Amino acid sequence: MKNENIIQLNSLSFEYSKNIKVLDNICLNIPQGSIYGFIGPNGAGKSTTMSLLSGILTPKKNKVFLFGKAIEQQIPSIFSKIGFLIEFPALYLHLSGTDNLRYIAKLTGIKKNRIQEVLKLVDLQDAGSKKVKQYSLGMKQRLAIATALLNNPDLLILDEPVNGLDPAGIIEIRNILLKLNKENGTSIFISSHYLNEIEKICTHIGIINKGKIKFEGTLEEFKNINKNCRVKISVNNPELATQIISEKYETLSYPKDKNIVITLKTKEEITDCIKYIIDKEISIYQVQIIDDLETNFMAITE
Repeated sequence: MKNENIIQLNSLSFEYSKNIKVLDNICLNIPQGSIYGFIGPNGAGKSTTMSLLSGILTPKKNKVFLFGKAIEQQIPSIFSKIGFLIEFPALYLHLSGTDNLRYIAKLTGIKKNRIQEVLKLVDLQDAGSKKVKQYSLGMKQRLAIATALLNNPDLLILDEPVNGLDPAGIIEIRNILLKLNKENGTSIFISSHYLNEIEKICTHIGIINKGKIKFEGTLEEFKNINKNCRVKISVNNPELATQIISEKYETLSYPKDKNIVITLKTKEEITDCIKYIIDKEISIYQVQIIDDLETNFMAITE
């Protein structure tokens, strides 16, 4: 097998109990050097996939390949090349950030000078001496990523790393991951249900729903699945406006929000559409092109 994909799943299935498949014959190909977004609704199978990659759960033979070889042939040595953050990080709140890292470094045989390096990577060099119980949620998440970076991994596997963070915390994590990928060449496999964040950071995506892969490819390929353009307009009287606009265009009405969603064949039709609405003496307060990623995701998962 060529080592073009840093992670490869071949027809992987998994069930916790008989007749209840959590993963159903999934195939994934995560290119080396990519930031790969693994997205899907809650309960779709994302965390189970992460657990199979991390060794928390045991996959069947020759189903999970890391760095071009089956995972069962490489345990435990393979984990020296991978950093994991699965679910909420297990941190010692009564210890400082530095002592948390020192403890893990001692257990794994990592040199102490690496501790200050990773604290700087996650922008916690000035907070290393503070006890973790004094950290904000965003700081705890950055410290958790620091624990995953101690071994200077070639591959970073993160399960919902921005879950529960405020916008500032999300931006901090985003910048860290982009920097790791660009400057260190770290391959990153990240699960999330934040579509807007996936769009800002990822080069490739895979979509899972009810244990099955619905799409895999580059971000640009995913955006181009649906060639239609959807426009949301805000009007004063959406019910009356919907009656008039639907004579020419496919529409969805949301009276409570005073919004109408119009489906067009291309973005070039937007100008003519707006002119048509104005000619019908309908007042428009706002026009917004609906995000392609969200539209395509909803179409696939529904």
